[in-house]
Amino acid sequence: MARELRAAGLTVTTGVGGHGVVGVLHGGRPGRTVAYRADMDAVPPKDIVGGGQAAAHFCGHDIHTTVALGVAKVLARPRQHLSGTVVFLFQPAEESLSGARAMIEAGVLERARVEEIHALHCGPFPVGRFAVTGGYGMPGQDKAEVTLQGPDAAPDAARRLAAEIGALATVTPPQTPADIERMVSDAQTPDGPFARFVALRASAQETKVGVSYRCWPQERYTEIREEIRRLARSYRGAAVSFPAEPFPALVCPEPDARALAHHLRRRLGRDSVATLHSAFPPFSGEDYALYLDRIPGTYTFLGVRAPGAPVTTSYPHFPDFAPDERSIGIGVRAMAGWIAQRTRRR
Repeated sequence: MARELRAAGLTVTTGVGGHGVVGVLHGGRPGRTVAYRADMDAVPPKDIVGGGQAAAHFCGHDIHTTVALGVAKVLARPRQHLSGTVVFLFQPAEESLSGARAMIEAGVLERARVEEIHALHCGPFPVGRFAVTGGYGMPGQDKAEVTLQGPDAAPDAARRLAAEIGALATVTPPQTPADIERMVSDAQTPDGPFARFVALRASAQETKVGVSYRCWPQERYTEIREEIRRLARSYRGAAVSFPAEPFPALVCPEPDARALAHHLRRRLGRDSVATLHSAFPPFSGEDYALYLDRIPGTYTFLGVRAPGAPVTTSYPHFPDFAPDERSIGIGVRAMAGWIAQRTRRR
């Protein structure tokens, strides 16, 4: 990435926040400073649906990276006509939710005085269609550990408690392609099944219960934590621990999402935009949330499903993930125009 960005004339820094690459493009006209982020790590074997033998690009990060590079090259050609500055963030370690924090702590936003940030993510929508997420995005994550002590410290008790906590879940991960199709449809339905949810896993190991869950809206974490404590209290001597704070949800500002939808329809046609009315997918999170906690921006799904292809070929983390590469050119065209627009002073 560094080699390609330098060849395009950007100022490049490597080793940012670990393996991050930052490319800065200065336009020839005054304007605003806007960032564009692309994640570039692969999916670890344990996170591939059904398990895998090795890390693999089953989440579309290679598509994200290629689109970002394309945007950089398109905007660099007529840089004398570009307003402001574009900061391209090629981020490592998204899958472990650690890369964004590392790059932020390295000063990528403050050093360049970034005013807003934008990103795409592959999604199970037809090639040529984008799904905007105004007011929504992706859920955060919270964890808990319950340790049974005293008279109730037994593996059987831990399994019972895990089942009781697991019953707090209101949605379950899709098991079949039909489940995924229904979930994609439900996410586009106002006040649909995912407008309010708890996605939770609880597992017992000896006398401990590990809990990992996501919920929407994110204010529900207080409620769910209290429910876990309540269930644990029925086991004498149970001790419950939580992290200081849940990992935050990714929530996109509505005005920015509306502006992006307008831009996409004008540039690519009215049928180019779908609107999500819930966090999507409810079982995954994104450390891009840490950027949006600091500055406004957009996070939009890029349709990568080929005509007639099974939905699993466009749904991240499935082993048959095979995005239609025509989405790359569409993403570059859309985002180059969008970023050029956002760098102009309003």
